[in-house]
Amino acid sequence: MKAILIIGDGMADRPIKELNYKTPLETAKKPTLNKIAKTGICGLIDPIAPGIVPGSDVATLSLLGYDATKVYAGRGALEALGFGIEVSSNDVAFRCNFGTVDKNFVVLDRRAGRIDTASATKLAQSLQKTAKKFPTAKILFKNTVQHRGILRLRGKGLSSMISSTDPAKIGQKTLQATPLNKTPEAAKTARIVNELMQLFHETLKKHPVNKEREKKGLPPANIVLCRGAGTLPNIEPLTQRYGIRAAVVAAMPLVKGVCKVAGMDLLPVKGASGTYETNFIEKAKATVKALESYDFILTHVKATDVASHDEKFTLKIKMIEKLDGMVNHIMKNINNEETLIAVTADHTTSCETGNHEADPVPVILAGPGVRTDDVKEFSERACAKGGLHRIRGMDLMPIMLNLLGKSIKFGA
Repeated sequence: MKAILIIGDGMADRPIKELNYKTPLETAKKPTLNKIAKTGICGLIDPIAPGIVPGSDVATLSLLGYDATKVYAGRGALEALGFGIEVSSNDVAFRCNFGTVDKNFVVLDRRAGRIDTASATKLAQSLQKTAKKFPTAKILFKNTVQHRGILRLRGKGLSSMISSTDPAKIGQKTLQATPLNKTPEAAKTARIVNELMQLFHETLKKHPVNKEREKKGLPPANIVLCRGAGTLPNIEPLTQRYGIRAAVVAAMPLVKGVCKVAGMDLLPVKGASGTYETNFIEKAKATVKALESYDFILTHVKATDVASHDEKFTLKIKMIEKLDGMVNHIMKNINNEETLIAVTADHTTSCETGNHEADPVPVILAGPGVRTDDVKEFSERACAKGGLHRIRGMDLMPIMLNLLGKSIKFGA
């Protein structure tokens, strides 16, 4: 028996007035997901716990069976690791955005108009040259996908216990990093970040890429917003914990970083970009191919979340339908009698607010040995009536492992 876990990032949503108070998932044409719902068991998942708004990092940790409230050590190091950046135990890393600010440092756009990756790379290269001149720590800055980037600090006496410079909302001024405890290490790290962000701003505001963007009426990427200071978590790999070989099909560095610390292999996929243009069918092909060598595959799609953050519900519907097509290709090319499949979201992202929300997400589990229920559609409201009822994110993996025959008896 093998298993596939498909995660539509931010796929769950709230009812939308323009959709006659349906969600994008309820509105989308998704025959494959509905078919799986009819042949499996459905329910709702609270990624962490009811009422807790999860980040993608802690949600993914949870869906892999870890208690994120105990093992989470910040986002930055996971993002860096997933992008192939070496992270040592004493390094502090940050998840960054290229953003747009006015002359008073009021944030106009937290993603600099979702600047294209090629332009962001040119900016990042200039910032790295600036960083080499920094005297008090060894700095590494790299961009990843579109507006996203990673900042790694290396040196003695650093701490991840500092606040973000990202206010998380437009219309507010950028923040100063502040220590979250009274240690000299936290004070030193906050000082480094604040000085570095000012230097980066001076470099960015006069950069040719931004001058050209302004001429075209595009928002300049003139600020780096830092959040999620983190170090590597100390967790037991899935290979040891469950005795399985596991791999991930994903484009986003954060998800790949979580999976890497969980002992999973990262599988390259042609055209997997983490954007609306990501190659869904190549992801499906990679998933099917991986079943030849691995017991457990996590296949992740980011585009549903991107549409949610962009507050574009019609585009989110389109991305859900493309995800359904991806799942259809998978189901047609695997042995359904020997494969367990689960489909869920890592969190709810509202197209109305553009933010992650604490609402539970739907889940399907189908395959040999599954006790079916009467649910006939994969959606938030339909799955609420399912036989799996309402579980925590960290409950899903043990349930799947039990169906795979990998569970260890508790007690005599």
